[in-house]
Amino acid sequence: MKRVAATFLLVEGSARAILGFYTLAAASVQLFDLPPRTAKRLPKYPYVPATLLGRLAVDRRARGRRYGELLLLDALAKSLAASEAVASALVIVDAKDVAARSFYERYEFLPLPESPNRLFLPMQLVAALLRQ
Repeated sequence: MKRVAATFLLVEGSARAILGFYTLAAASVQLFDLPPRTAKRLPKYPYVPATLLGRLAVDRRARGRRYGELLLLDALAKSLAASEAVASALVIVDAKDVAARSFYERYEFLPLPESPNRLFLPMQLVAALLRQ
């Protein structure tokens, strides 16, 4: 086992059909890659610890049932819980296209200034989102 990412599945029924999945991994972001408003709230270390939501996908046959939202909220909850044991200031994701970017932006993810398809959500906002 290489332990580069942890995979979580959404399964249905006794046949355990896979409806969707996501992966989480430890990551970091350079402080100067963050928007100045975010960076000024963080310690002045060169790298900021983060959790990478590496993949999130829903089976084509299961789309339209809000499973993407369910998977995202589960990933955020796991990321927040893990950040209490191993520091993580943000969740980052690489949106593969405009539709994926729009999906994450609906949950308040923000683009990195120099990489608009790399989005982030500060852990403080993750906690607020999960309290709703």
